[in-house]
Amino acid sequence: MTRLLGYLLRFAAILFGYAVASLAASAFLNVLFLASLGYTPEHAQPTATASLYFSIPFVALFVAYFALMPACVVILVAEILGRRDWLFYALAGAVVAAVFLGLVDHSGDTTFAFTHTSAIMAVIGGGMVGGIFYWLSAGRWAGSWWKDENAPTSPGPSGS
Repeated sequence: MTRLLGYLLRFAAILFGYAVASLAASAFLNVLFLASLGYTPEHAQPTATASLYFSIPFVALFVAYFALMPACVVILVAEILGRRDWLFYALAGAVVAAVFLGLVDHSGDTTFAFTHTSAIMAVIGGGMVGGIFYWLSAGRWAGSWWKDENAPTSPGPSGS
């Protein structure tokens, strides 16, 4: 029963981490978009700031939707291998974003494809930010359910 509870708690932590990662990637993309339009913190109007309260969670829904399958593979690999370093998650986020860009490129929908280098780099940067925020919220404890609590910390008797 305690093992099942541990699995359920880890699954809830993974879902929470994925939601945090999606929101962070969305916030990164929103800030980049506003910066490309020339908005700076000194010139930000209250309407631009208030629009972020709606647009960040809204764009996060799309980020979470499009990144779900590649992110599930990365999270599964990280949990099995017990990877707990931030660099792994940053690079994995870039890979997830690159897989998304590859799928969009091969979908045949030319109105949805990213062709500008700056847009491609923004999406990959958003994936990296999402990966880092996943590590901050859930990745630091990856593989914790995999370890045995009763495992000896020192080697046993040598037998001689």
